[in-house]
Amino acid sequence: MNPFLSTFLYFIIAVVIVIIGLIIFELITHKYKDWEEIEQGNTAVALSIGGKVIGICLVLSFSIYHSSELWETLIWGAYGVLLQMIAYFVFEGVTRSFSVQAKLKENNVAVGIVSLAVSVGLGFVIGASIT
Repeated sequence: MNPFLSTFLYFIIAVVIVIIGLIIFELITHKYKDWEEIEQGNTAVALSIGGKVIGICLVLSFSIYHSSELWETLIWGAYGVLLQMIAYFVFEGVTRSFSVQAKLKENNVAVGIVSLAVSVGLGFVIGASIT
């Protein structure tokens, strides 16, 4: 396949998967609306969303590097979104003394940074496991 066309198709796949992932995350964060919080200047939510975007894109980048077919990248991207959701629920579960969602809504930047780190760190781990 032409490398310019291939790059464009991978780009389209990435954009679609990131948008779908963000829509899913918007649905599971029921204590606030991501984009409303970002519009109001909530740095903690912006950090958390930024981490999710980077984490998903890391999985996609490893997939592109290791896969020879576009459909494999699509599958890995969907799997990466699923695993990022699981990571989010695990993070929420291990912070029993407070709700991650509530702290993000309160603009607790420290929680936003840890949320970003969890998403990015696990994006690397998930991506590195792709063979």
